[in-house]
Amino acid sequence: LYTMKKYDNICKNIHLPAQSGSNRILELMNRSYTREWYLDRIKSIRSILGDDCGISQDMIAGFPTETEEDHQETLALMDYVKYHFGYMYAYSERPGTLAAKKIVDDVPEEVKQKRLSEIIAKQREHRQFRTAEYLGKTLCVLVEKTSKKFDTQWSGRTSQNTVVVFPKEKYQIGDFVDVKIENCTSATLIGSGLDYSKSI
Repeated sequence: LYTMKKYDNICKNIHLPAQSGSNRILELMNRSYTREWYLDRIKSIRSILGDDCGISQDMIAGFPTETEEDHQETLALMDYVKYHFGYMYAYSERPGTLAAKKIVDDVPEEVKQKRLSEIIAKQREHRQFRTAEYLGKTLCVLVEKTSKKFDTQWSGRTSQNTVVVFPKEKYQIGDFVDVKIENCTSATLIGSGLDYSKSI
């Protein structure tokens, strides 16, 4: 974290899978960490890098024996962190794993899908919150490609791995462009280019 803070050429983005917010479920998953340990890592990221660091997660809904209380603990964890991105799945047996060998897949499919939908909805809410934080700010963006929606715009990413679209103008793929953020959706920042430097 201190190295990330020191050097501008290291992206301020961390993928920190949680899988669940419940200690009971984490233990059943054979994870080597607890909810408390995980939250302490989040606190370290925030104290050293501030809100300048994007954090993404993995979550699994409906792991065997998961109760509604376990699920609510996952949602509460998400509310605390407010992740920038998330990768969310309903549990399914993976042949050869400890869970498949020793734990009965006892959560009904409709319950898994309901909980997954709630996790996804929560992540969308938080992603909207995170993108809105950048409104009015100027961010350095690496130009990657032409925007999917408009061929007159570039699409690139910030150091936090957030997608930004802005007018092509004089810029090229590979340029680093300072972009003033003027609008946003839950997934994308929309702005105008201010200045740029060629990538080396």
